[in-house]
Amino acid sequence: MFQQNGLSLDQAPPISVVFRLFLMAAFFGILAGFLILFYQETVFDPASRGAITLTHTLTLGVMASFMLGALFQMLPVIAGVVLDAPIKRSWWIQAPFALGTITLLLAFNLPAYSQLYIIASLLLGMSLLGAIALMLSKLMRLSHHSSSSRGMMIALFAFSVTILLAFYLTATLSGFADGSHYSQVKTLHYHFGLIGWIALLIISISFQVVEMFYVTPPYPRILSQYLTGTILFLLLIKIPLLLFLPSAVVAIDTLLALLLISFALFTLYRLSQKKRPLSDATIWFWRLGMGSLILSMLLWIISMFTSYPLLQSIAYIAFASFALSVVFAMFYKIVPFLTWFHLNAQGYYTAPMMHEVVHPKTAKKHFWIHLAAIIVLLLSLFAGKLIFIAGALTILSFGWVAYQIIHAHLLYRKTEATGEKFDMGNT
Repeated sequence: MFQQNGLSLDQAPPISVVFRLFLMAAFFGILAGFLILFYQETVFDPASRGAITLTHTLTLGVMASFMLGALFQMLPVIAGVVLDAPIKRSWWIQAPFALGTITLLLAFNLPAYSQLYIIASLLLGMSLLGAIALMLSKLMRLSHHSSSSRGMMIALFAFSVTILLAFYLTATLSGFADGSHYSQVKTLHYHFGLIGWIALLIISISFQVVEMFYVTPPYPRILSQYLTGTILFLLLIKIPLLLFLPSAVVAIDTLLALLLISFALFTLYRLSQKKRPLSDATIWFWRLGMGSLILSMLLWIISMFTSYPLLQSIAYIAFASFALSVVFAMFYKIVPFLTWFHLNAQGYYTAPMMHEVVHPKTAKKHFWIHLAAIIVLLLSLFAGKLIFIAGALTILSFGWVAYQIIHAHLLYRKTEATGEKFDMGNT
């Protein structure tokens, strides 16, 4: 899978770095399920405390954790970047990040303790901006960039803008800023986070892994070379437009939505051209993700010209389906491969094969759980009591992920303790 890129054990971060971040993402996902049970239908009101808490649990706790873990693994593979002292650096990132995320979630629900916003900002700023600076500094030193490595740089830059915009919001909520542009900055914060960070990073990784995993033709050059930069440019010019010429923002947002739809359609087309005849669960996750992105963007365009709140709620759920579906597709490729690769590289000829780490049927079962969670959450918009089933399915979905990580870790440790290595001493 990754061998064609010349990945060696010296380049790859220790398996614990990736597994810890993935496991933290799974735990935050389980928390998201309990939050759905607690807040119930109020999560569909964008201005409610429940919606804000759930949104940041998913975007920060789940997506950022998964994506940082994936970046620690993907940077050596896709960009040839080697991160020094990865265990130490990952702890310096993960510990304050986890504490900062929890503090922020508490701040949303304890308005009397406004100082929590400042504490959360300091912890999250230190961890996330530190991670971004580390990764960007490595990427910028590359003499030659692929479309994926260039896109990663753009996504990380957009993530830094997302965080800086968040500082203004938390300063306002804590009373340190007057908040005269609060609504505009909040809109920019959401768009840079969802489109500039989450969507752009997925797009950047897709340019290489779709072709690599599924043996498809490459993306068209005009898409792989210019899409990520164009999206960032449109997001950047939204900043002055939203502040000084808001009537022009609709055109920018429509163009952004159309670009993301184009990416999703091309990805679905490329997946239909795959040369491997068998379809595993990961390709189902990819197709669900791309279909969800198309639905989300179409509804976003429609909602620009109407004031029907239900469409916005469906659009947000569809976007969450897009992001989580692709993350799960990557998860079921990365975890089995890393377990096999690290043990094989250490010389264990008894290293479990990838299908022994996560069986294909196990991934398929999770796909149906994930799909059911999305469908029931959508149905909850019309039948409120279904929200309890949606919350329970969300807990089951992320609990399933947590179990796979723990199972892979235990299998890894068992092989290290009892496995047999090749004897190279007498050759």
